[in-house]
Amino acid sequence: QVQRVESGGGLVQPGGSLRLSCAASGIIFSDNIMGWYRQAPGKQRELVARITVDGSTTYADSVKGRFTISRDNAKNTVYLRMNSLKPEDTAVYYCNAIWWTGNNWQQRYNYWGQGTQVTVSS
Repeated sequence: QVQRVESGGGLVQPGGSLRLSCAASGIIFSDNIMGWYRQAPGKQRELVARITVDGSTTYADSVKGRFTISRDNAKNTVYLRMNSLKPEDTAVYYCNAIWWTGNNWQQRYNYWGQGTQVTVSS
């Protein structure tokens, strides 16, 4: 059974930092491209960062230069370091394995779990 457990969220002031973790099980973690998504209230879920099996990273323009995705294959864990946080980063953050359909990036697993809440507010 595939499971992903996200943690590390919380309430932080604008300009602050957080590090999110996502521990995965039930998949061959090292064979999968991993992504961090977020979903703000009333908005669609969006992919904000991804990391390939060899560690290459890509970011959405909205987080480029502020967020860093990394992975530890020995621990089956993917991380998201978030610096210079803004109120618009407020969302529930999720991780998932992803794949390229030929047109866009798609989550590999439809079950999302609870994610971890990030709230940026003064």
